[in-house]
Amino acid sequence: MTANRRIVRRDAVEARGDWPASWPPLLRRVHAARGSDARSAMPRLVDLLPFAEMRGIDAAVDLLRDAINRDARILVVGDFDCDGATACAVGVRGLRMLGAKHVMHAVPNRIVHGYGMTPGLVEELAALQPELVVTVDHGIACHAGINAAKARGWQVLVTDHHLPGPTLPAADAIVNPNQPGDSFASKAMAGVGVIFYLLLALRARLGATADLTSLLDLVAVGTVADMVPLDANNRALIGAGLRRLRAGQGCAGLRALIDVSGRRETTLSPNDIGFAIGPRINAAGRLEDMGIGIECLLTDDVGHARQLAAVLHGINEERRAVQGDMQEVADSRVDGVGSDAPAACLFDEAWHPGVVGLVASKLKERLHRPAIAFAPVESGGTALRGSARSIPGFHIRDALALVDARHPGLIDRFGGHAMAAGLSLQAEAFPAFRDAFLQVARDWLTDDLLTDVLRSDGELSSHDFHIDTALALRDGGHWGQGYAEPLFDGEFEVLAWRIVGERHLKLELGMGHQRLNAIHFGGWDGDAPPSRLRIAYRLAPDDYRGGGAIQLLVVHREPASASLPA
Repeated sequence: MTANRRIVRRDAVEARGDWPASWPPLLRRVHAARGSDARSAMPRLVDLLPFAEMRGIDAAVDLLRDAINRDARILVVGDFDCDGATACAVGVRGLRMLGAKHVMHAVPNRIVHGYGMTPGLVEELAALQPELVVTVDHGIACHAGINAAKARGWQVLVTDHHLPGPTLPAADAIVNPNQPGDSFASKAMAGVGVIFYLLLALRARLGATADLTSLLDLVAVGTVADMVPLDANNRALIGAGLRRLRAGQGCAGLRALIDVSGRRETTLSPNDIGFAIGPRINAAGRLEDMGIGIECLLTDDVGHARQLAAVLHGINEERRAVQGDMQEVADSRVDGVGSDAPAACLFDEAWHPGVVGLVASKLKERLHRPAIAFAPVESGGTALRGSARSIPGFHIRDALALVDARHPGLIDRFGGHAMAAGLSLQAEAFPAFRDAFLQVARDWLTDDLLTDVLRSDGELSSHDFHIDTALALRDGGHWGQGYAEPLFDGEFEVLAWRIVGERHLKLELGMGHQRLNAIHFGGWDGDAPPSRLRIAYRLAPDDYRGGGAIQLLVVHREPASASLPA
């Protein structure tokens, strides 16, 4: 099974408006091609959508205000991924800033409790005697757990961003931009963004002056790490958070994580968050207990933060080793499948349930097909936990809903959104589920959807291969999911090449009289590259060589004789 890729150049769009004089024409063109004008290219906090448009936010604020006024015990329940951890930290820190005196936090253990607020978790939390429970980054699908909490007399406030099922849980208030009847224009907000918005509304109701912008470092990290589409609202949140982090104003835990991951605060980018900071926080929830990650984000003790960051770094190294072994098995299995297979759906009894999402994500990227990976919830058990990742045009949660409708009882539970979802089922049901899911994939997927289209911003001229251009592209936008990082294409002569670290291909490319360094991570396929290549690439500073050095980060390569891009 292999991916079919095609380079397609974006339509040229005139960059209208009063752009900053320091922005080169190339950067303006890149933003314009993504539908932005001079104002929306780099939105600011003043451009944020008003919180009043969120359904249920008034009722939620009433609950929090009353709880604060009566000194109630408030319990913030997070989730075991980076979005959930940062959302939990934002909720705890923000409520304390707004006057709450008794704020606690908890997070389910992936292995022990499963996803979200379950009845089992509620039973454990009873010892804390909460009066108000606030869920962050989950809750919209936790009917049984919320019913259990209500039965104990607790009030429940759900803040979430995942798609709801046919019915909503019996919470006292729900804030979720994706719930029915919500008119909030941004449906792409992460869980950490939802709780931040709720805190903004609470501050306004209380007439408080607390500086909630101090929480935006956490909001930025959670939003980027959750890979939600970066619409203008999300980019405004990320931009403000990045400015704090680059100025050395991040919380102690994030600063320690930046340091332990070898990144620099002053040049921190969304890529650094997505590939270095987020994975170290996520690792705790995958292999250990996300409580470690949340504690790292809540502490103001610099020394303690460094200790916890070092622990998270070690857990992440372990995660990488576990994932490498699992990925090798997964890749070997899909390599034996015909290229006409519409999706990948795999299970291995030796896999770790906390890492299957990463395996599914890598398969999706490599094959450009929807992918689901399953592992036993516990060693030797019959219950399976699966993680699904999808491609544009194939709504993975809707696909699971169709399987559930066609085969009632096959799936124990599921939830998620268009590009990612989670589910659980019994081991004996896996063959039937796999067949049913693959049938939905065959019904819905077309050749066009199964073609990985690389949207190129066109060719670069010889004078664009300069450090100033690379820095402008790196720092001149909040790039990510739904607001793609600049990508270019062109034909080059291969002057030299070598293998680096067994899997990577280092290239020296020629264009006219220029010699350019390039690297294709994971690009070694066992065959020497031809003398001329057409590549899709990103232009970046070469931090390893330093100074004014640049390099081309190759995303895709093909023989130069291939058809010209559209």
